[in-house]
Amino acid sequence: MRKFLRQAGYLLLIIILLPYVITVFINGNGLNTGMGSNSPYVTVKRDNKTKQMPLAEYAIGVLAREIDADMEKEAIKAQAVLIRTSIYKTIQEEGSSTTLTKGYWTRSQMEDNWGTGEYAKKYEKMKKAWEETEGQVLMYNGSLALTPYHKLSNGKTRAGSEVFGVEDYPYLMVKDCPQDVEAPEAMTTSMIQGTDMEVTKTDSAGYVTEVRCGQETVSGEEFRDTYHLASASFTLQPFENQIRVTSAGIGHGLGMSQYTAEKMAEEGKTCAEILTFFFEGTALEEVAEIVTM
Repeated sequence: MRKFLRQAGYLLLIIILLPYVITVFINGNGLNTGMGSNSPYVTVKRDNKTKQMPLAEYAIGVLAREIDADMEKEAIKAQAVLIRTSIYKTIQEEGSSTTLTKGYWTRSQMEDNWGTGEYAKKYEKMKKAWEETEGQVLMYNGSLALTPYHKLSNGKTRAGSEVFGVEDYPYLMVKDCPQDVEAPEAMTTSMIQGTDMEVTKTDSAGYVTEVRCGQETVSGEEFRDTYHLASASFTLQPFENQIRVTSAGIGHGLGMSQYTAEKMAEEGKTCAEILTFFFEGTALEEVAEIVTM
């Protein structure tokens, strides 16, 4: 009797596990669970280590790192579209085997930055922004658009033709963002060593394109990177054998200003309206996954 019960137990176990065994045989044992179960995988590089992870998990991590989770839903959705478009554009241009290097937050980092009490709510907000814009990208003349963004402009966004020196991005144009100059972080000052420095050229939006440092001339972005300035829009003023730098805005000033996007969302503007304003001439379209399963 004991032998019979043991054999019956084995048979029952086989019956229970048979569907799983068949699934593993057909699909392999790398089955996805939870987030990303229907999401294609991408290769990402982090801390000099490369790994594969679901696209959705990676993209939500980028979104969480790049925009304030307390912002309005439509502004976050606009940011999600820009991130998706950028990821797809990279994969389309470099191939599905490309390694994505843009920084992202893990779930643990989100909890550390937001706090345990706020983590679940804010994560869900980011996840919904990604899901509610599923498949949506910005297109221009049948191609994925270039979709830069920054935290805060100097009151105007920059023209792509002036930044890149080509006419390939006519949808990146100067846009007035008057509310940006009223932001708490609109102006920052810092001191740097040296005396013989001057801004010698700016673009039409007031961002520095050329700086003379003694006998050498450098670009505005190079100067900004060297001295870790908040913005590419700045002025230089000699002060007590140093240079006082006054920066306007935060970031490179190209594409969408997150601050103005937030103000537009507060006024009732939708994700689509925000994107149309900053990327005039592009179309918000839904496309099939560029990344294969």
